[in-house]
Amino acid sequence: MSDTLSVKDNRTGKEYTLPITDGNLRAMDLRQIKVKPDEFGMMSYDPAYMNTACGQSKVSFLDGERGILRYRGYPIEELAENCTFLEVAYLLINGELPNETELREWVAQVNHHRLVHENVKKIMEGFHYDAHPMGMLTSTVAALSTFYPDAKNIKDADSRMLQVVRLLAKMPTIAAYAYRHSQGLPYAYPDNDLSYTENFMHMLWKRTEPKYSTNPVLARALDVLFILHADHEQNASTTTMRNVGSAQADPYASTAAACAALSGPLHGGANEEVLTMLAQIGSREHIPDYIKQVKEGRCKLMGFGHRVYKNYDPRARIIKRTAEEVFKVTGRNPKLDIAIELEKIALEDEYFIKRKLYPNVDFYSGIIYQAMGFKPEMFTVLFAIPRTAGWLAQWLEMLNDPEQKIARPRQVYAGHELRHTPAAMLEELTAGVR
Repeated sequence: MSDTLSVKDNRTGKEYTLPITDGNLRAMDLRQIKVKPDEFGMMSYDPAYMNTACGQSKVSFLDGERGILRYRGYPIEELAENCTFLEVAYLLINGELPNETELREWVAQVNHHRLVHENVKKIMEGFHYDAHPMGMLTSTVAALSTFYPDAKNIKDADSRMLQVVRLLAKMPTIAAYAYRHSQGLPYAYPDNDLSYTENFMHMLWKRTEPKYSTNPVLARALDVLFILHADHEQNASTTTMRNVGSAQADPYASTAAACAALSGPLHGGANEEVLTMLAQIGSREHIPDYIKQVKEGRCKLMGFGHRVYKNYDPRARIIKRTAEEVFKVTGRNPKLDIAIELEKIALEDEYFIKRKLYPNVDFYSGIIYQAMGFKPEMFTVLFAIPRTAGWLAQWLEMLNDPEQKIARPRQVYAGHELRHTPAAMLEELTAGVR
């Protein structure tokens, strides 16, 4: 058989033939490799899942070596150029881009569910005035499961899709309310005459004007950013969504868990770290000295490099173009000039080329968000809104996978062997004396 791997266990001299399926080994096939018959069997050891696939997926494809990202087969560049976020959300969840009729119905469904129950606002009002918006978002999304008990019926396809639409519709509303709460402003209700991103900006920044008018360039820029962040294979938050969902938790609880994973600075907070770095550099003249400090290990080059990408992040190219369009409206942020010069120097420096440190999606996104008027504490929330589409697509796929069971990783135990408490030892000694 050609699609097999021959393994010889040098401890025992036994040889094993392991099947190769779709170019991969199944970890369970290692269990037959034992020294003694009563052993558990061999496991693969892979901290942080560096080389472990948790399942099969058709949602997104990522080739880090070649700098490729596709949603359902479509290049991210084409989607960002030609589609709206809600079209891309439909694609991720349903597998195909919508036709004109399907898109019209889809948009109408999402618009219909934008409002949240008035008691949700009461929950949010219970947070301290300086509560972090991401904490408010995570907690409130978890609370939604108490408002929609039908969400627990995850085996009903119609119910599942209803929850999907509700979450896509309500995430911007909850996010905007969290922001307004932090500013001490009254909540602005959704406006169904506006697009997905236009409505979100309306709920964020409307004051006393009868009708809030969004700048179309900024609204489109936010739409593009939402498309770029909609899915990204099996990252920490997506894997969390699938793991929690594998226990058949409802989608609100699963999404809240994914939000919690995203809130970590190593995942959703990287673009804020880029802004901090650019502020520390201060001007283009200081870049060579900062590069020198990076090489000496005294600081890090934030927004460069990626666990998966070993080439230029395709999203970073799109965001760089988007940044130029945004700054034509908002005025040029001096940080952009620092970022462009920093990128130019780093891409020509052998130190960074050798280590395959190329700009990632976080390098320019924070600059754009800041220029558009978003505060840094909102950056992770802006990530969570579009990523909800990817999370839900992955959740639906996981539920329909016939091989899916509750996620239950193994461990390599490295603790003490059997030992006894002093009381038990004393009792044993006393029993021996008697």
